[in-house]
Amino acid sequence: MTTPDGRGPRTGSGVLRAALRRNAGAMTRGTVLLGMYQAGETAFPIALGLIVEHTMRERSLGSLGLSVAALAVIITTVSLSWRFGMRILQKAGTTEAHRWRVRVAACGLQPVARDTGLRSGEVLTIATEDADQTADIIEVVPLLVSSLVAVLIAAVALGVADVRLGLLVIAGTVAILSVLSVMSRRIGASTREQQARVARAGAKVADLITGLRPLHGFGGNHAAFLSYRKVSTEARNQAVTVARVNGAYTGAALALNALLAAAVTLTAGWLAFDGRITIGQLVMAVGLAQFIMEPLKLFSEMPKYVMIARASAERMALVLAAPPVAAPGRERPAAGGGLEVDGVRYGSLRELKFHVSAGEFVAIAAYRPRAAADLAAVLAVNVPPGAYEGVVRVGGRELADLSVEAVREHMLVNPYDGEVFAGTLRTNIDPAGTGRMIHEAVEASMLTDVVALHREGLDHGVRDRGANLSGGQRQRLSLARALAADPDVLVLHDPTTAVDAVTEQLIARNVAELRRNRTTIVITSSPALLDVADRVLVLDGGVITAEDTHRNLLAADEGYRLAVAR
Repeated sequence: MTTPDGRGPRTGSGVLRAALRRNAGAMTRGTVLLGMYQAGETAFPIALGLIVEHTMRERSLGSLGLSVAALAVIITTVSLSWRFGMRILQKAGTTEAHRWRVRVAACGLQPVARDTGLRSGEVLTIATEDADQTADIIEVVPLLVSSLVAVLIAAVALGVADVRLGLLVIAGTVAILSVLSVMSRRIGASTREQQARVARAGAKVADLITGLRPLHGFGGNHAAFLSYRKVSTEARNQAVTVARVNGAYTGAALALNALLAAAVTLTAGWLAFDGRITIGQLVMAVGLAQFIMEPLKLFSEMPKYVMIARASAERMALVLAAPPVAAPGRERPAAGGGLEVDGVRYGSLRELKFHVSAGEFVAIAAYRPRAAADLAAVLAVNVPPGAYEGVVRVGGRELADLSVEAVREHMLVNPYDGEVFAGTLRTNIDPAGTGRMIHEAVEASMLTDVVALHREGLDHGVRDRGANLSGGQRQRLSLARALAADPDVLVLHDPTTAVDAVTEQLIARNVAELRRNRTTIVITSSPALLDVADRVLVLDGGVITAEDTHRNLLAADEGYRLAVAR
């Protein structure tokens, strides 16, 4: 199921083999029942031929009644075996699709990102459509086997009447499958390209929806629509190509199956006319020639579905077998420790060095937004330790030696654009459902007015991406979530840019009080937050250029005063 390094199957074939092994029992039961269904369907024209033969010889009501009873048994077997066989297979297929969706989602939600080369919208398509199409293999294999059973029974029955009829069915089936197997390869290649383009279109629309507010702001709606329309048109054109190939495949399959049925019928008629088979055998042959078209059609379509399932499985393997962006360590930071950045060079940061002691409240005044963003990315482990020079130590241990789970339990970096999710205020503040510090966090972030405004209080519904909240309310909700987590080390990146000055003053005091004796770093240019910090570090040109209290810096540093004064 997984590779030795803990990743999923590396290839599409591996994904399919894992699915088949896991559902071997259900597939065996389903194959037996569908085989009974196909055997019963095949037995029907054989029984009709025997009834005609027997009735013409004996002409007895008892024999006729026995024959009718035999047909009733066959019809009952056909009905029940199909019903229960498909129920077993569809349940197994639905369960298997669920498993793969969960596996792909788990890969996307792991603390360490995977190097898939895919955008989030493409991963979403893989976790839904491709997972479902991969699980179709659970139904495809039993249908393929049961169709083969029907063809073999028909060939044997016709061979008993005349060996030439049996050989004609076998030879015709082999020829049909040989032709269609070549065509199915093209279907597989076309389907893979279609799935990739549909996924790109999904990723594009997800990006546009995420950026809908800024698009409205600068009037980029039309240009965004045109860019999506271009990607979607490419997906549509490829879908048309796939439909054309599928149509050619289906048409060829129907034509070849009809030719084989006609050949069997004409050959049987010629043999009956020549006196080499009886009238009853002729009825059986004609009935089988008509019946055999259905299992042949099913049998000939299965390679197409196998190729589609394999194409989807290969796309899932891109996610499941993707290596992690970084190989994290296994150690844990010491509880209650501080934070040290030693000689970090990354992006706009140049030999950045500073130390925050345990329990200290430090503000970092970054003159350039890019430097603030780069620092936040490094601390949030969004940048692998191997991608920058220097060392970051958390709780006395180097970041590279710590597991990502341990780092994020110990240190929380709350981004300035923290996401808000569909749900309630409560589930956004306390997504883990621990119930700790919710009310303290609400009060400290000044979210009390939002809670009091609605009759449901904390259970007030929040729409997707916080569409029913203002920008300031979304920012305060994100801040409340960070404060409620109560980590040993909390890093806040511009937590008050969307609130008014009065509210900002109150939030600054509340955060300083709530985080008393807890290590806190605020990357900000807010005078209110800078004023409540134990000390302020000035980040300019990628390095720390000054360090003091906010008020001392205001009095002594003209550049600082111009940068932060409002």
